[in-house]
Amino acid sequence: MSFEPLTPTAFLVRAGAVFADRVAVIDEDRRYTYAQFLDRALRLAGALRGLAVEAGDRVAVLAPNTHVLLEAHYGVPFAGAVLVALNPRLTAGDLTGIVRHAGASVLVYDGDFDAVAREIGAANAGLRLVRADEYETLLQGAQPYRSAVEDERALLAINYTSGTTGSPKGVMYHHRGAYLQALAMALHTKLDASSRFLWTLPMFHCNGWCFTWGVTAAGATHVCERKVEPARVWRHLAESGITHFNAAPTVLVMLAWHESAQPLQGRVAVATGGAPPTPALLSRLASLGMDVTHLYGLTETFGPAVICDWHPEWNAASAEEQARFKARQGVGNVIAQRIRVVDSAGADVARDGTALGEIALRGNNVMLGYYRDEEATRRAAPDGWFRSGDLAVVHPDGYLEIRDRAKDIIISGGENIASIEVERVLVSHPAVMEAAVVAGPDPVWGEVPVAFVTLKSGVVVSEQHLIDHARASLAHFKAPKRIVFGDLPKNATGKIQKFVLRDRAKGP
Repeated sequence: MSFEPLTPTAFLVRAGAVFADRVAVIDEDRRYTYAQFLDRALRLAGALRGLAVEAGDRVAVLAPNTHVLLEAHYGVPFAGAVLVALNPRLTAGDLTGIVRHAGASVLVYDGDFDAVAREIGAANAGLRLVRADEYETLLQGAQPYRSAVEDERALLAINYTSGTTGSPKGVMYHHRGAYLQALAMALHTKLDASSRFLWTLPMFHCNGWCFTWGVTAAGATHVCERKVEPARVWRHLAESGITHFNAAPTVLVMLAWHESAQPLQGRVAVATGGAPPTPALLSRLASLGMDVTHLYGLTETFGPAVICDWHPEWNAASAEEQARFKARQGVGNVIAQRIRVVDSAGADVARDGTALGEIALRGNNVMLGYYRDEEATRRAAPDGWFRSGDLAVVHPDGYLEIRDRAKDIIISGGENIASIEVERVLVSHPAVMEAAVVAGPDPVWGEVPVAFVTLKSGVVVSEQHLIDHARASLAHFKAPKRIVFGDLPKNATGKIQKFVLRDRAKGP
């Protein structure tokens, strides 16, 4: 009587009744109400059962941000199966390995990926391929089906890490964590039934930070976007009544200085994660009508576990001080346990904004572990606290601020240099759009900072000028010794691939 297993699919069951006639999904010329959305998800479950998918089987989906991938977030677990949302920007070889590692029995795929899907199918014997047009036929002929969730900590989804530091690992999500994380995201971003959420963040990435379920929990409208291009996003912002979207800082940089950029008529709530947004970027977005909230998390934490929770009294602070507050990662979200920053012995560092340690997390929004990799799971949580690999300080008010990835700290002549600190100074120059700093070899100092910089369109500035700009704000040993101009390599979620840059920095 007093217990019901938590599952994020319950949000669609509720929305299908409470918001039955409201528009739930917009995908180009398609419009589905919440009643139709629920019916399609239930029919997808029935279709999968008809394909001999049983409880616990893995179902992979290879698609951009479309209604197909969104429906799979409900239809696959309705069938009692486990969702494996694939990154469509990976190579066919990488995807083949992931599908094999996951042991998927069915691959649902968008027509744009015909050749890749056939290659995956050829290398995975017994894998049933379902193209998007066949998908529609299967739904029409299927009976609605819904499997009961008996254990809220049962496997819901497997999300593969982006592989920036090695082979992708399968992160196991459970129903309870996704349910709670979805509610946290809806609460913190103030989603409600009048909201329109633009899908600029990939749905395959941490299940869209669990907004695939959180938007539905609020009864808001999902606006799908197959291709995240600045011109298309600005058209949506101008014409589609968008109130919310999420994006990596690199996407925000592209939007902020795109030729289509213009002040919006209303305010749009934007959540971003990854590298801290710079004061210059925050100021530019604010002038365009975008209110940015900084989040922090990993695939292993169902997406954002930390939020820069805004205090109303900070509204009275100067613009510079507000930007400094917003650049901090913050505190645990509403359903998270207290986030710790620990030293090498596992003890909490001082809350003085100076002592450096590694971010450690545990709780309902931390993974079950890595799929079929117990050793990696043990290494990731040696004492029951998941180690993020990110180095941070804790300010006296309890808000944490990342200084660097552990592997990105540059040790020059015995001195530690945080790459983020150098990057912030570089992007403060009006000519710089993006910057990434890594360690390059040096015969005297061991390592020195090497900067890779993307300039704004039509702007020219010399290497020495930027080095002098950095030296004006930093100790000289922290300033980059070399600057390379050009586009920065990024993975499918917009993160800069520093391992690629480290290899380049080893060159002449």
